[in-house]
Amino acid sequence: MTQAVNAHHVTVRYGETLALDDVSVEIGTARVCGLLGMNGSGKSTLFKALTGLVRPDHGEIRLLGRDQQQARQEGLVAYVPQSEAVDWTFPVTVADVVMMGRYGHLGFTRRPRRADRAAVHAALERVGLTDLAGRPIGELSGGQRKRAFVARGIAQEAQLLFLDEPFAGVDRRSEATISDLLRSLRAEGRTIVISTHDLSSVPELCDEAVLLQQRVIAHGPVEEVLAPANLARTFGVETAAEPS
Repeated sequence: MTQAVNAHHVTVRYGETLALDDVSVEIGTARVCGLLGMNGSGKSTLFKALTGLVRPDHGEIRLLGRDQQQARQEGLVAYVPQSEAVDWTFPVTVADVVMMGRYGHLGFTRRPRRADRAAVHAALERVGLTDLAGRPIGELSGGQRKRAFVARGIAQEAQLLFLDEPFAGVDRRSEATISDLLRSLRAEGRTIVISTHDLSSVPELCDEAVLLQQRVIAHGPVEEVLAPANLARTFGVETAAEPS
């Protein structure tokens, strides 16, 4: 069976700083995988390496059985960045942002057709933002912005979605809305990888998890990955001593 993510021995340096050290990760299809680690652990760098925004110094990456460029050209991969990575003052509406996901489907003229507008409407309806379609993206709340970018991935018909800190800066209601949406996308056969340093949302949402601290500390079923010894290695927390 084709893996959604197949990364082997990925190493990334920023000058003299080692951001990722020989990272290997395989993630199957129709899964939600949590990428867990402290700030500075390399989560965002791994996302950027997987999506082609950063070129690894070493390693091999394939997405959905294709090289990264082919997967992107076919519109199979979507990336939802952290809020800090977006210029919210840029004058575009919510519908404009979602329409960006249709770019690969547009014809030679790059003008949206009826099918493209219908896909955008359906995606907005699915994330509950239909009434805000004409509003500037910068006027949305944190949770609404995250949902708008997920809608862009839905309109794109992406099969592999990377969400960088999707629950940061959102209220509990928005977190629940986004979680329900991700579960429904998984049920359709799509693969979702979320990075987070908040462990509380992982057991209920994710099928598997990766603990990252420049290197992969653990990868597998959530209950195994979140074992106290693994958390201590990743987050530096003390674990209770076992009885003698």
